[in-house]
Amino acid sequence: MIGQLAWVTARAARGTDDDEPLALAALRSVGVEVEVVDWDDPAVDWSRFDRAVLRSTWDYTRRLPEFMAWLESVDAVTEVVNPLALVRWSSDKSYLLELAEAGIPTIPTTVVPPGAAAEISPGGVVVKPSVGAGSRDVAAFVPGREREAATQVDRLHAAGRTALVQPLLTSVAVDGERALVLLDGELSHAARKRVVIPGSVPVAPADARTGTGGPLFSAETIVAHEATHEQAALARAVVDHVSGRWGVPTYARVDLVRDDDGQDVVLEVELVEPSLFLPQADREATHRLARALTR
Repeated sequence: MIGQLAWVTARAARGTDDDEPLALAALRSVGVEVEVVDWDDPAVDWSRFDRAVLRSTWDYTRRLPEFMAWLESVDAVTEVVNPLALVRWSSDKSYLLELAEAGIPTIPTTVVPPGAAAEISPGGVVVKPSVGAGSRDVAAFVPGREREAATQVDRLHAAGRTALVQPLLTSVAVDGERALVLLDGELSHAARKRVVIPGSVPVAPADARTGTGGPLFSAETIVAHEATHEQAALARAVVDHVSGRWGVPTYARVDLVRDDDGQDVVLEVELVEPSLFLPQADREATHRLARALTR
């Protein structure tokens, strides 16, 4: 039985996690003592918790080496959810290449590490860092803006970051993304979200150069979504692939988009600290999360 649980956040994220009040109330209703703590607070004794749950540590992408070192130290004294191996894998979106090699439909992705030249094909593209969250430092470029897209790759390289280049899908502006939430490997609920990314203008361009500053996430419009059978099967295939290597994640969010042929493909797999869109879900989803976190 989990008695003491750490709900791990970041100082800059305090008060901005819509999932937090719902989840904390559900956990406390079943007798769990929950404490909201900042991951980088040196005064916290992590060994006194039965479990540390990564939730709104949304600044970790700016401080990845520090965050990973902290995570290893906490993993040595208590149970971390999701486990360290899953967090390492999910923190770098280059995992999309692995999923594609496993036969899972994913958005076509070119990984461009620092020092490599970006070959931008004609047509609209999206440039993003391989380590990033909340659509920070993401830029969309309409056809004819290939030179500016290459410049955005150069900006990320100048900050020591690996860039991903993906096609600009026409469906995203209309339909947005489908976010499927799985708890203990089973589909819980889904949401549809839209993030406005300016065409040919980087989001928070200073961030792309320095890797610091700017908001933790871009504004999103989120509504409930009923996942189709095909979408649910695709999300489960992703989680099954991950589970086969490291075990079933307590929580996972698989973000899907439609390609230009109308097929659902994987855009991201969020296993570190994803928003779970509890306010958009049925009330039972919060209790499913509480059971997963205390099992």
